Order: sequence, then structure tokens, then C-alpha cells
Amino acid sequence: MELNRPTAIEPYLRALVDHGGSDLHIKAGVVPRIRIDGTLRPLRSEPVSEVVTDQMLAEIIRADLVDEFALTGEADFALMVDGVGRFRVNAFRQRGHVGMVFRRVAIGAPALESLGLPAPVSALALQPRGLILVTGPTGSGKTTTLAGMIDEVNRYRDVHVVTIEDPIEIIHHDKRALINQREVRIDTADFKVAMRAAMRQDPDVIQIGEMRDVETVHAGLSAAETGHLVLSTLHTVDAQETINRVIDFFPPHEQQQVRLSLAGALRGILCQRLIPRADGRGRCVAMEICINTGRVADAIVDKSKTGTITSLIAEGRFYGMQTFDQHLVELYRSQTITLEEAMAGSSSPHDLEVELRRLGLVAS
Repeated sequence: MELNRPTAIEPYLRALVDHGGSDLHIKAGVVPRIRIDGTLRPLRSEPVSEVVTDQMLAEIIRADLVDEFALTGEADFALMVDGVGRFRVNAFRQRGHVGMVFRRVAIGAPALESLGLPAPVSALALQPRGLILVTGPTGSGKTTTLAGMIDEVNRYRDVHVVTIEDPIEIIHHDKRALINQREVRIDTADFKVAMRAAMRQDPDVIQIGEMRDVETVHAGLSAAETGHLVLSTLHTVDAQETINRVIDFFPPHEQQQVRLSLAGALRGILCQRLIPRADGRGRCVAMEICINTGRVADAIVDKSKTGTITSLIAEGRFYGMQTFDQHLVELYRSQTITLEEAMAGSSSPHDLEVELRRLGLVAS
């Protein structure tokens, strides 16, 4: 939805942009808060009343979502405010009152090199076919990484890109690629319908906003197996869990076939977390990178070996792989992050501490 008229929410969105925040939280009866570098901070403002929160939502919600919100107490949509920016909105009810969270999103995709991501990310983005998954918790920058990878395709390949998003968060402008962005509930009914239609739209690259159900996962795997590059996201913490999650979407009697399909189609998994920088200037990405080598493919196929994938990643530096802890060591060695933040972001703080002691980076 695009607004070019004044609304009650606009001053708060301007404050979010002016302070360089990522999210705005509106709750009836309290002062609005914005998230800056991962921390929620109150605005210098009066509490927002229940009447005002109701007015805010009524002014911005799409007409086709009014009944859905009344029935379910939930609504997701994108909002474009003229002269302010573009936002992803989640409206909800809590204790009978309206609450809203606005995520600030970009117009125009970021270039990969501007994101400070490891070099293998660019190589994965330019793969001609296969499945690439970007994973991590909510707010870890998955959408930004995915947008940067699509921009890499856009800069270097003469291809047709179809994105299926709920909602569209970052607007891509055609460069070398032709990009069609489809928003669920506006341009298509849902992910499943859009994926079926995408195969008739002559795509080379398909971006699926999120792998949410077995039908979408199955369609994404099938597209990757038939010569398309498919990029998507999952809310998983590392590569090993990501592989198990994909397999667990399916009933037990189908899982061995899924293992074979995944081992053949997968190109790589990027798992990320955002870590506060030591200089206090925002956050940086700590990333686990899994490249689907022959040994990784064997571990995907053989259930008894799937638990070794993290070890295979640790041993795969030659192929561009790295674990979270290996990247955290590099970030700490370069003084990009503090020891405390490295420990907080580690999957295994004890093992990370042992490695840092071995390298002489902390006192024994």
C-alpha cells in the first residue's frame, strides 16, 4: 500500500528513519519504541492511546485485509509512505488492543560487497542452478542477504528472475536481469499457487520468501532439480539443523527420497547471526557456510552420517566453508567484535574459548 497523505503513524516512522532504526513497535498505552542495533529504545514521546492505535491501523491497512484482521487478529502487509520509506507491517491484537511492528526495508537492493559478507556468498549467488538456503533467527538479516544475492544475479546474468514474497520487502530494478516480484495475497493467492505458476513463466531464478510448508519445499526442490536456481529462507540456527528441517517437512516413508533429492539439488546453506561491533557502530554478520561437496552430499543421503555435517564444514575451508565459531575467531582476531560478543554469538562457547586459547588470542 502506498500513502501520499498525512497519517497518524507518519511522525513515528520518520523518527525511526532519522534514528537509523530497524523496527518500530507500537503498543496501546505505552511510549513507542524503536530497535537500534538490536536494542529496543523508547522514543521521546507520549504514550499512544488505544484510540490512536486503532486510528493508525485503520489509516494504513489494505481494504482486503480488514475482515481478515477482524477474524484472526493478525495481518501482514507492506507500506510505502511518500518521502519516508517502505516498511513491512505486522498488525496484531494483544489483550484486546491493537499492536503493530514496522520493519524498515530498502528500496533498491544492496550490493553484496556493501554487506561485508564472505566471498563464497557471491560465488553461490552466481550458480546456474540448484537450491540455496539462507537461514537464521528472525531479525538476523536473511532478507537483506537474499536481496544482495538477487542483486548479484541482476548485475551479472541475463536471466529471468521471479520472486514470491509475503510481503515484498525490497524493490529490485532491472539491470541485466528481468525481475518480476509477486506478492502473496496481492499478485497471487499463496506460495503454493505461485510456485505452480512460476514454472510456466520461463524463470531462470526463483526466490521463495520462506519455506513454510511441505508443498512449497517440494516445489522448490523440484524446480532446483529441473535446472533452475532457487533461493529461499528457513528459521534454523545452523546448516545441520537446516538439512534435518527440510527432511522433516515430509512423512517418514518419503524422507529417503527427499534426502536423495536434496543431496543432488543443494548448492549451499548460509546461516547467519548479527553480532554487535566492538566500535559500537552497528552490527556485523557472523556466518556459517556449507557448500554441498561430495562428502556433504553423502552425509545428507545417509541418516547415520547427517550428524557429522558440522565437522565436515569445519574441515572444508578449501571449498569456502566455515562454521560460526571459525568466523567468530576471525572477527575477534580482527578486533571487529569483542570477546564477550563472540562468546554470546557462539554455538559452543566452551569450544570457542578453547580454540581462542590454542591460537593465543586469549590468556590461558
